Amino acid sequence: MEFLLSSIVSESNSSDTQLLRELIAEIRPKRADDFASAAAHLRALCYLLTSQPHYAAALRQYLFNIITSRKIVHLCTDTGITLSDSFWYAAWKRLTYKILPPLTNDEYLRDVMGTLFHRDDDYIWINAVDEKIWMELISAIDSDVSSPINIDPILNELLSAIQVLSYRISAIGLEQELVRNCPDIERYESAFLRQNNEVNDYVAEYRSWIVDPSTDHRDSQQIEVLLTQCEEVVVKIQRTAEHQGVSVSLTRLLLRVTQSISRLRILLTLIEATESDEADNQRAVQIALQLFKELVYFDNRKYSLHDLIETNTHLLTRQITEHAGRSGEHYVASNRSEWMSMLRSASGAGCIVGFMSIIKIMFSKLLLAPFSYAFLYSMNYSLGFMLVHILHCTIATKQPAMTAALIAKSLDKNKQDLNELAELVIQVIRTQFIAIVGNITVAIPTAFAVAWAIYFATGHHFVDPLKAHHLLKDINPLESLSLFHAGIAGVCLFLSGLISGYYDNKASYSHIPERLLQLSSMTRLFGLERWKRFTDYIGINLGALAGNFFFGIMLGSLGQIGVILGLPIDIRHITFSSANFAIALAGLDNQLDWRAWVMSLTGILTIGIVNLGVSFSLALLVAMRSRNVSFEQTGQLITLLWKRFAGGGRDFFFPPKEI
Repeated sequence: MEFLLSSIVSESNSSDTQLLRELIAEIRPKRADDFASAAAHLRALCYLLTSQPHYAAALRQYLFNIITSRKIVHLCTDTGITLSDSFWYAAWKRLTYKILPPLTNDEYLRDVMGTLFHRDDDYIWINAVDEKIWMELISAIDSDVSSPINIDPILNELLSAIQVLSYRISAIGLEQELVRNCPDIERYESAFLRQNNEVNDYVAEYRSWIVDPSTDHRDSQQIEVLLTQCEEVVVKIQRTAEHQGVSVSLTRLLLRVTQSISRLRILLTLIEATESDEADNQRAVQIALQLFKELVYFDNRKYSLHDLIETNTHLLTRQITEHAGRSGEHYVASNRSEWMSMLRSASGAGCIVGFMSIIKIMFSKLLLAPFSYAFLYSMNYSLGFMLVHILHCTIATKQPAMTAALIAKSLDKNKQDLNELAELVIQVIRTQFIAIVGNITVAIPTAFAVAWAIYFATGHHFVDPLKAHHLLKDINPLESLSLFHAGIAGVCLFLSGLISGYYDNKASYSHIPERLLQLSSMTRLFGLERWKRFTDYIGINLGALAGNFFFGIMLGSLGQIGVILGLPIDIRHITFSSANFAIALAGLDNQLDWRAWVMSLTGILTIGIVNLGVSFSLALLVAMRSRNVSFEQTGQLITLLWKRFAGGGRDFFFPPKEI
């Protein structure tokens, strides 16, 4: 390290960054989480700079040359701030830049920072080192007060960055999507435009003050007031989104304006903290240090797809799970009448699934290409699931994605104690139980009866013994990948829940019912009243219909995708597995030994557990993350549920007796 400082002494007037890269490499720990080594290296550097003042003077001049010889504006206005690209273009750009990074321009400090802190985990140790050590290092570098550095060029760059951010904020305030969600922006004088006028006057006066300190310049208090008004508009739009829905583009706009306002505040505070006494200068150093840490973090994470998805879809995910939570309220039976209603609803779905299983096997007997099989299977599943919804029936495995969002919503409100939350979970469990019972107890006899009806009508069993044994093997957890395939089906169930929430949000945000109603051709064809009923139905049920449709596509296509790719990909669903068991039983003339009975029923049970467990876990995780709800209470909740179950588990399966 001392050798590098000696080299910097001889190159102090240079703006080449090679020596600085080597110095940072000396400080950087071998592992990003080795905070002690990073702190020790920084302390060693502080000691050398303090004991050898000429090292400190040379390093200060060297750093000053590097900073002032490059453009600072883009570092302050682009790093860590969402740009105007669309979400998909931004995702594609990050993906391609991971493979082939963009060309580095040495004239921009933003690009130079990426070469200095080139490891994507540098931000870990930089943020972990105690702030006192960083402050000691800065004090050691700036210890020579006899030769102060003129920071006016840096101030002018920061003022330019402030103007750029202000222009971007005003441009976002004119975006049609923002105005549509907050019409007050057009009705009254826009704070987005007024802040830009105030910033321009502030920058002009401040630049005049830099040239001639005897002149006066305004402070940033009025700018702060206007920025606060801009933030109030953002909050208002976010609240409106809870009822009217939201889009990725709107989320991206809100994120961009919020980030720009935050960065603008930091730069204004930094500039004003450099003006007067030593205490203010110390504050300016602290602000600059925090900005440095933030910039390194965002520069390290600039190609992260995970960060892009998480930050740009947070509000949308929240709304999707919110809609799912509302749907989940229909899947919770709190009393005996609702419990019996769920049984009837699930029984209806079981009957439909029995016929769907028969149709699917009929399609499998055709000689077709994999794509044709995928299409027919998908249409069978999709149209069947949509029919289930239209007839107000219930597929048991569709419940977890909805009820998980409802539980997360209950945790988020934080208004009820664990006893009330435990009661909600118990209601969810017993509703899920009776829905499964309704599905299976009707699907099995329906498929069994249809299979025997076909035999009596044609004189041949619907499936031959070879096919029957194949169906039994598919649900045997020891002889097949049935549990793995059940997990895949659980993921599909989870995704269908997200799709339902997305289209419910889209129906609200995009005003789909109102847009359909204004189609004059449909009004003339069906009549206004009838068309109005249809559009109202679409507004309420678009999410459920879309979720069922795409769920059917996933179930029908995955097996054939596995065939095409030569991979063991398929799906196993508890209700269809139970119906296939009944069809196989009929195909074997009801001749099945006790081992086959045990393994088949065990397979059906375990398939159901995996279906429900995977979909519920994923849905709960997404719902809780979208609401920033922690899992701190889950341990206590599980303990309370176990005590309730050990004290008498009847309530987990049957509703309490009504008095």
